Amino acid sequence: MDKFGYLGNFLLFCILLGIVGCSHAQLQLNFYAKSCPQAEKIIEDYVQKHIPNAPSLAAALLRLQFHDCFVRGCDGSVLLNFTSSTKNQTEKVAVPNQTLKGFSFIDGVKKAVEAECPGVVSCADIVALVARDSVVVTGGPYWNVPTGRRDGRISNASEALANIPPPTSNFSSLQTSFASKGLDLKDLVLLSGAHTIGVSHCPSFSSRLYNFTGVWGKQDPSLDSEYAANLKTKKCKSIIDNTTIVEMDPGSAGKFDLSYFKLVLKRKGLFQSDAALTTSATTKSYINQLVQGSLKQFNAEFGQAMEKMGRIEVKTGSAGEIRKHCAVVNN
Repeated sequence: MDKFGYLGNFLLFCILLGIVGCSHAQLQLNFYAKSCPQAEKIIEDYVQKHIPNAPSLAAALLRLQFHDCFVRGCDGSVLLNFTSSTKNQTEKVAVPNQTLKGFSFIDGVKKAVEAECPGVVSCADIVALVARDSVVVTGGPYWNVPTGRRDGRISNASEALANIPPPTSNFSSLQTSFASKGLDLKDLVLLSGAHTIGVSHCPSFSSRLYNFTGVWGKQDPSLDSEYAANLKTKKCKSIIDNTTIVEMDPGSAGKFDLSYFKLVLKRKGLFQSDAALTTSATTKSYINQLVQGSLKQFNAEFGQAMEKMGRIEVKTGSAGEIRKHCAVVNN
């Protein structure tokens, strides 16, 4: 039997048994080659036109995909708005997502794609493609983005709160969170490397400066004291500051490089979740390997981790829908 015969039998096997894992097999490169051949080019062109004017959006769009995939899989559920008809509080309003950006950018991409091929390209695929293309435009790595995801119809704020690992996570909770999505410790380290670009707001880490473990005046001992002092005097001058933004990779926040990992080893990672990566021999070893290796190697491995993340609990085939507007489910 040739490979096509095997593939046909495998797909039949999936259909008969309804195996959830088989859905991964239905994602493929160039999924829209026949149904909307210009789709990926339209998305790439839109990104290349707009991101250079707002390069910080690249990190925001990368984060948007991460927050989407960790709740109900990569199904665009993070894009859905609150609707008065259902009174449902969607993922957007959950604490981890209140600082997300890029929603209007995704809407702009969707509008451009819809003009070419109405009702064909999913918002979930747009999120995945935009994240990759934005990183590429800012000088970061390219990775394959298999497509064919469908959009989910359900979005709950409580699920975002339960599934998205907070910046205050310790190693154990990070390991558990990532493992629940089929991601291993190497993926955890590599995906944390996304902190090499972008910014954060003070509330994501100010407890490390002012009330570590809930004790007022206590500072996180795992944070470099000189770095902490700089943050307190020049950035987050009080624990109630919720507007100041701070680079996650100071001095190199616009560049996709290995600087973030070097800072983590110097106890200068901004978040508790960054510091947590050095509390495990396994993850610390991965970081040391990356720092001692080449940027080319990190880029390649980061891309592999992103492709793996992009396959989390995807909806394919007849599951979900192709939304006409990314912020609302179809009528």
